[in-house]
Amino acid sequence: MEELINRIATNVGLDPALAEKAVGMILSFLQKNAPAEHVETMMQGMPGAAELAAAQAGNESGGGLLGGLMGMMGGGGGVMALGQQLMSEGIGMGQIGSLSKEVFTYAKEQVGEDTMGAIVGSVPGLSQFV
Repeated sequence: MEELINRIATNVGLDPALAEKAVGMILSFLQKNAPAEHVETMMQGMPGAAELAAAQAGNESGGGLLGGLMGMMGGGGGVMALGQQLMSEGIGMGQIGSLSKEVFTYAKEQVGEDTMGAIVGSVPGLSQFV
């Protein structure tokens, strides 16, 4: 995961500690919202990914006001709630797009297009960020 964190720090302009937290948030989101068999394949192909996801799983907020409203309407907020969580950490919208592209590009390099395509295709709205 160090290679991914360094790529994000360099290419997106995030502090490495924030980059690590953001990657953990994205991975934790995928664990909750994508098919378990594909996420498990991804986690196994990216040593350290499960630990980063676990570190963020307990730290997730409800996604702010937007996430709360989505929750009241019967949904968890999905990608919008994740975006709100990342923004609450000080990551701008432009950076979120670059961050997600780096994460998914790295994951494709590690586990292949088929696994990542299945993950992206299973989460509504995710394709617009990768």
